[in-house]
Amino acid sequence: MGTNDTTCPGPMKATSNGVFQGENPLQHALPLLILQICIVLFLTRVLAFLLRPLRQPRVIAEIVGGILLGPSALGKSSKFLNTVFPAKSLTVLDTLANLGLIFFLFLVGLELDPKSLKRTGKKALSIALAGITLPFIFGIGTSFALRSSIADGASKAPFLVFMGVALSITAFPVLARILAEIKLLTTDIGKIALSAAAVNDVAAWILLALAVALSGEGSSPLTSLWVFLAGCGFVLFCIFVLQPGMKWIAKRCPEGEPVKEHYVCLTLGIVLAASFVTDLIGIHALFGAFVIGVIFPKEGNFANSLVEKLEDLVSGLFLPLYFVSSGLKTDVATIQGAQSWGLLVLVIFNACFGKIVGTVVVSLYCKVPLDESLALGFLMNTKGLVELIVLNIGKDRGVLNDQIFAIMVLMAIFTTFMTTPLVLAVYKPGKSSTKGDYNNRTIEETNRSNKPLRLMFCFQSIMNIPTIVNLIEASRGTNRKETLSVYAMHLMELSERSSAILMAHKVRKNGLPFWNKDKSGNSSDMVVVAFEAYQRLSRVSVRPMTAISAMATIHEDICRSAERKRAAMVILPFHKHVRLDRTWETTRNEYRLINKKVMEEAPCSVAILVDRGLGGATRVSSSDFSLAITVLFFGGNDDREALAFAVRMAEHPGISLTVVRFIPSEEFKPENVKLEITEDQTGSCSGETRLVDIEAITELKAKLKEQESSECQIVYEEKIVNCHEEVCKAMDEYSRSNLFLVGKSPEGSVASGLHVMRSDTPELGPVGNLLTSSESVSTSASVLVVQQYVASRDSPVVGVLKNVTKEDSPVKDTESP
Repeated sequence: MGTNDTTCPGPMKATSNGVFQGENPLQHALPLLILQICIVLFLTRVLAFLLRPLRQPRVIAEIVGGILLGPSALGKSSKFLNTVFPAKSLTVLDTLANLGLIFFLFLVGLELDPKSLKRTGKKALSIALAGITLPFIFGIGTSFALRSSIADGASKAPFLVFMGVALSITAFPVLARILAEIKLLTTDIGKIALSAAAVNDVAAWILLALAVALSGEGSSPLTSLWVFLAGCGFVLFCIFVLQPGMKWIAKRCPEGEPVKEHYVCLTLGIVLAASFVTDLIGIHALFGAFVIGVIFPKEGNFANSLVEKLEDLVSGLFLPLYFVSSGLKTDVATIQGAQSWGLLVLVIFNACFGKIVGTVVVSLYCKVPLDESLALGFLMNTKGLVELIVLNIGKDRGVLNDQIFAIMVLMAIFTTFMTTPLVLAVYKPGKSSTKGDYNNRTIEETNRSNKPLRLMFCFQSIMNIPTIVNLIEASRGTNRKETLSVYAMHLMELSERSSAILMAHKVRKNGLPFWNKDKSGNSSDMVVVAFEAYQRLSRVSVRPMTAISAMATIHEDICRSAERKRAAMVILPFHKHVRLDRTWETTRNEYRLINKKVMEEAPCSVAILVDRGLGGATRVSSSDFSLAITVLFFGGNDDREALAFAVRMAEHPGISLTVVRFIPSEEFKPENVKLEITEDQTGSCSGETRLVDIEAITELKAKLKEQESSECQIVYEEKIVNCHEEVCKAMDEYSRSNLFLVGKSPEGSVASGLHVMRSDTPELGPVGNLLTSSESVSTSASVLVVQQYVASRDSPVVGVLKNVTKEDSPVKDTESP
């Protein structure tokens, strides 16, 4: 493998005595293996970094890195090859790589839920079958062309099946990563692609098992039949004997408790034993691990703990070794002459044509729009790790020679590399079709038009849920029917881990991830129970959604979803939370950057909720619900938006609202203090803004006159202040409130006199900072800092999906962003 030497290399000792004893460590197995691993990790990570601007999945970097280390590039130097990858070390490297691959296939099987395949819709199933059948036929046709030219000695039946599988396969993990990179992971097209790829994966493994059974060295056809039947017997044994035992183990690992070590060891032992049995039968050892993963119970804490323990080591360390092992078998130099390059073009064309045309035709038949059909075709053409597994098995079994192996590896790289650019070229999710009919972008505007109010709440963990539910209850008003639609978006980080990528496939009917990485129990179920219970007790429709994205771009998902849902306001959690001793602790600094970017780019009003336990830790019934809310009104767009939201809340019978308007006295002089709030600093009101403020206050006073005939409890007060200290003193008078509503950028002469001696949270504005971090105002109330949408402030919203239809009333099913 990777060398033309015909002599058998001698065995290597495991460890050396060191250079001071006169020994070369590179002549011993362990130090040489360590050097190989370090080189592989360094090269693949550098390539992944270089390819990141092209939005390519990491598997491309790892395949290319393996080829560069092989005889196609660096391996051309016999000195490098014999020093770093000598022939006598390749057995150890290959064994370690395949051991890691066994556990990776177990994790892949663990991520595939057979129940989800049963729920696959007719559309996804039809697309999957078309995406397998036509390229499989093209693969068989291609095999005839290859056998008549460069694959003379290949066995006919195994070669036909291997080529068919190689051209028809779709790499499920790689596809999920690409969908995440281009913001299609939880969209309709993403769900169809993932469902179809899951079906494709299962079918491909069955076909590959058949190909392996046929490729045995036994001359009798009965041998292949016995291998196949024994494989089927092994699968049945796993389902009817092993699966009940695994379910029993999973039940003995309850949520919130650490998994016992002997259960983990027993499971890993079963995986290795199953791999041994399938290898003994004559099917590759990978099949045993994959089958154990598929039948493994997905519910409960045990499966999650196994993924946590295995994933980083397997995906980060062992998998790159497998790509290098493949790269050492790949010699691009074997592709010589016009005939070989012509066959490479033929293989790539047939692979792309069969998969893309088959998928597009069936998608159009299922009434999928043309651009989405083309995007699905390109997505289903994704190859990657599973493709390399097929090719390596074919190479080891002698079905594929060096030249065909190199052609097929280049085909896998080309088809995967082209996926992202072609999908973005034919399907542009950034194009919005809601701009024209999206009018009520603020609460103030929504109140005037008497249209249903649409709010989007974002949350990071279960800790945010009680406050969100209480704020929803406060916002629903009273005696209103379907005039409030709430979208609750769970923000989840997309990491390099395969489980983080694939959890989108496990987004269940409730719209939340099946697989939750929180260590505080099954918080996903608790979130669902909280929202479902609230919906039954109130008239408000709460639709859970999930945003799975990298922290650097998750604000795009929020803005895109807000535009799709035509929300009037997005409410974000503050990036800090209050500890038991009432001091602030940063949850995660990236959340502050998310809040800042959403405020800059949101297509509607935005509010940041500084939570100090609004309404208590649990939600109480509407009859017992009571909150004291205070609005601090200085003037300006943001303050008017806060006032409009508060007036809406005041329609709830359990809410008492106090509106405090600050008016400068004739002697008022703004203090000559340099403000340390560096963004959107306060300033004096323009004449037009002042008139609109007066109009808003006039409307409030008119509402107060009608208060006797309604259930509103509103108190309006005016505070004439002479200086900044009097403003703080007035705020202290309302410190017993449950919630303050303030504008982010208040305007007017009183606001210009506020000074705040800190600048690390400018997104809260001067008043928000005074209420949350200043010694001048002592309060334990929660604070909602509001920024009103202004058209001139709006930045182009990225990633808004097309084909959005109008929603006239809340729909009770769940959607993804």
